[in-house]
Amino acid sequence: MRLLIPRSTLLYLLLGLVVVVLGVLAPSYLPERFFFDAIVIAEDFYNEKGFWRSYPVTMLFYDKTGLGSLPFELVAIIQLPILLWVIYKIGIPEQFAKLTVRSILAYSLILMLAFFISMPSKEFITFLFIAWMPWLLIKRRWSLRTTLTLIVLGLFFFGIWYRPYYVLIPIVAGVIYLITLINFKRKALTGICSGLLMVIFISLSYGMVKGEYLSQSTREALNEERLGEEATNSVIISPLDTETWYGEAYGILYGFASVNVPVNGLKHLFRPQIVLFVFWQLILSLYLLYLFKNCLSNKNAYRYELWAFYFVFAYFIIQGVFEPDLGSAVKHKIGILPFIYVALYYDSFRKNIPV
Repeated sequence: MRLLIPRSTLLYLLLGLVVVVLGVLAPSYLPERFFFDAIVIAEDFYNEKGFWRSYPVTMLFYDKTGLGSLPFELVAIIQLPILLWVIYKIGIPEQFAKLTVRSILAYSLILMLAFFISMPSKEFITFLFIAWMPWLLIKRRWSLRTTLTLIVLGLFFFGIWYRPYYVLIPIVAGVIYLITLINFKRKALTGICSGLLMVIFISLSYGMVKGEYLSQSTREALNEERLGEEATNSVIISPLDTETWYGEAYGILYGFASVNVPVNGLKHLFRPQIVLFVFWQLILSLYLLYLFKNCLSNKNAYRYELWAFYFVFAYFIIQGVFEPDLGSAVKHKIGILPFIYVALYYDSFRKNIPV
């Protein structure tokens, strides 16, 4: 009796094998700057490990599991199959084997695991924590209200405990959702614009209380410290001073465009990796916007899956505040890859959908 493996599953297994091989070989072909964070996490030079915030928690995790003491090649062999298994459990759609725009984007995102999570990384923990949220959306085990309550509580907890800006994701996603309920002609685009305005409002309110705005105290301050370093050749610095309210508002819009519609990155014509990112990010953003529009047009059938778009675009908007450079923007997107993956295949995980 022949054991038949669906084409999509077979292709995913082959792609996974490539990811693991690339991950194991990563130290031999990736620039040293790709490993700066990994070395800091593994070595914990100043004994910072602890139970609070991303770096201390990640250092503690790699210390207690012993992964931090292993060669990066072994870390890749352990971590990458775990992440690939998580994606497999979310589901491999039948369309995965078809060479389409969404599949090419999915392949590229999965391949990026080899470049960004084949070593000690905060994104490994982020990926694992986030993965159950889109899984709840497509499995529909509970009512939508219960599902969203669990996800929102999860994001708030993760933000308070590990990465503070994740607290903003459900807030911005909720604003996008509310705006899409209004009978606008271009609901998807209007929803994203409303999310941007919400983040600007939050940042200006934060500035009134704390005396400095969000992007000013995070992205701009970090980039001033790192200015001139090799790892910041794609640094994002607002053309306007972010110490003013209008400069902060412009800086957030500039940051959002830089990490999601990065046409300004084309100035790096002699840096192929940056130009490649520009085109990849443009295609990803525009195609997700196209899928978001289609999903909204049939929101009764996809009312669970639609929230994957709300959360993804909320995260993209928040990146406009915090991301210091284009490389970090790509790396951090890998942390929410499960959400992006579900958004790309929103119409492919369930059969017999009433339309």
